[in-house]
This record gives sequence, C-alpha cells and structure tokens, in this order.
Amino acid sequence: MSNNPAEHQKMSAFRITVLVENTAQWRGLLGEHGLALWIEVGTKRILFDTGQTELVRRNARALNIDPPAAESIVLSHGHYDHTGGLATVQGQTGRINVYLHPHALAEKYAENLDGTVRDVGMPGESRDALDACGTPIFTEHPVNVCGGFWCTGPVPRTTDYEDTGGAFFTDTQCRRPDHLVDDQAAVMDTHDGVVAVLGCAHAGLINTLRYVKELFPGRPIHTVIGGTHLTAADESRMRKTVEALREFDVQYLYPLHCTGFTAAARLWREFPDRVFPCPVATSLEFK
Repeated sequence: MSNNPAEHQKMSAFRITVLVENTAQWRGLLGEHGLALWIEVGTKRILFDTGQTELVRRNARALNIDPPAAESIVLSHGHYDHTGGLATVQGQTGRINVYLHPHALAEKYAENLDGTVRDVGMPGESRDALDACGTPIFTEHPVNVCGGFWCTGPVPRTTDYEDTGGAFFTDTQCRRPDHLVDDQAAVMDTHDGVVAVLGCAHAGLINTLRYVKELFPGRPIHTVIGGTHLTAADESRMRKTVEALREFDVQYLYPLHCTGFTAAARLWREFPDRVFPCPVATSLEFK
C-alpha cells in the first residue's frame, strides 16, 4: 500500500465521538485532563488516544460505545494524559494494532513553575499494556490505518513562532529539551474536505495544518478537532495563529483539552460562527 495519502480514495462515512475531554455536560459522564476520541471509518472502529485513567471505559459504557470493537488504537504522543487509559482499553480488546511514533516511549518530564519536576511520560502500566497489544506499528512517516484515515507521523516544524507549548524534557535534570518529535495528528479525507484530528499539536497547530495540506494537496481543510496547546501562547503567537487560520479557511474548529480557556475564547471571538465547544459525548458526522 502506498504511503501517499493523495493516492487513496475517500471512505463513505466518518463519525467522531468524544470519550474523554476536560469538560463534560451530560449526567453520568465525567471529564478529566486528557483526550480520547472514538472514530468510526465506515465499518472500522479506531480509538484515538486513551485519556489519563480508566475514565475512557466508564464514559464509553455510558455512551453505549464498545471499546472491544476497536480494531486499532492511535496514540498522538507519549504523554500520560493521552496514554494513561491504555491498560484499561487493552484489558478489553486484547491484542490490537497500536500506532505510535517510537519516541512516544521515551522518558518525558515537565518542569513546574516552582522549579520542581514531574513525570509526564507514558505510565508503566500503559507500557506493559502496549507489550500485551502485540508488535506496535511505528509511524515514522504517514501511515494509512484504514480507508481514508491516516496517521501523519512526525510533523515538520516550519513556522518561526510555534513551540511545543511547555517546558518539556527527556531527563529529570531538565537539561535535554524534549522536542516531542512523536507528536502526530490523524487525518480523514471526507466529501467536504480534510478533517484534522489533533492530540495536543505539540508540533504547532499551524505546522500541523501546513503538513496536512502537503499530504492532501488541493484539498480544503474542513474541520479541525482536538488539543492545540495554546494555553501558554503569547499575543504574538495567537495573532499569527489567527492569521494563518484565516488563510486556511477552516470551516469548523473544535478546540479541546490543552487549548486553554483564554486561547479558546480568543478563537471563538475571531471566528464566532466556526468555533464550537466539544465536551464529552459530542458526536460529529462526515460524509
């Protein structure tokens, strides 16, 4: 199978349901700092990220979603709030294809404002679950998961105003910066245009969308959903991000998880008819 997305035809239907997100508004559902999306591609079922805890299973049950029906798991990067629910899911699915970049398995730390350090990498139980899933599929380049659904693999860093969005390191002394080369997005080619699914966009929201356009030349970006890690973005970065989004002419933007309240409000103010909240249980359908 070719690894060029432009050479593959579109699938007939897609659906994205939010299983884990920072916010929830329905009775019986909970939010947590994390992300997990249930994605239906025709008859295929894919779990994009697994949240931070076993909440992914609880919310799925409340939404009548059956995690054992998943045929693949895609991990956007190796942070705990996207991989922490893997053991819970694997306990239901057994062996399953898991798509991730090799660097997602590296040690990962973040420096707090007071100078202390916390471990933000994949939890040990998730690493054990990954071994139980079988041989992982490493995404060091664009990889087709099924039909019109792709993992981008590493995103080229081309802007001069985007960074990883935080003080991330690969050592406990915080001397080796973690450039999060494992950060990847998922892409679906729908009737109306490309849908970009983001975990945290540590590579940069605009860098990611630029790469999506490169992978799908001539196709409009119709929808962007996921974390954008703009929570610490300064005015200059926000202004340039807004300018770039206007050029992309994204029709629907659902900023989740790590976007941050201030940045989400700014995006809504700039694009009031295109930016929407997306709490747990939100379901989006595409032709």
